[in-house]
Amino acid sequence: MEQKNIFLIGFMGAGKSTVALQLRQELHMELREMDQMIVEQQGMSINEIFERFGEEHFRGLETELIKQLGNSAPAVISCGGGAVMRQENVAYMKDSGRIVLLTAEPETIYQRVKNGKDRPILNGNMNVEFIRQLMDKRRGRYQEVADITVVTDGRSVEDICREIRQRIAE
Repeated sequence: MEQKNIFLIGFMGAGKSTVALQLRQELHMELREMDQMIVEQQGMSINEIFERFGEEHFRGLETELIKQLGNSAPAVISCGGGAVMRQENVAYMKDSGRIVLLTAEPETIYQRVKNGKDRPILNGNMNVEFIRQLMDKRRGRYQEVADITVVTDGRSVEDICREIRQRIAE
């Protein structure tokens, strides 16, 4: 399989970080967690960035990072949930790799994220209905930009990675 970036996208809690870790091992590629990289570069949490500078500033940081990643060695890249909302980000991603959408039902997402405190978009709205509404707003965009879509509900990470590898190889 030709080594290109694999950009994992999807709603928070869809399994991007977990799948990225497993793919990295199976494909012997570097792993890049975009949110973690931004936290390290900025010296503050995602919550702090949102509070101090706003979402638009954070999205700009994502764009700059995607540009950098596109010019570095191929990697498995776990993207923040909103990274593909900007068309320029999608163009950079498609130029340097494949975009893999991981999906899950709102109830699954809720179960995966309900105990977390690092989801600024869900602060004060940690419930299935709010998650469903936000997912509905993003679903079309995710589907529009994805090269491959993989459902993660009720599946092992190994099974999900096997499907991703097979579909990328096609």
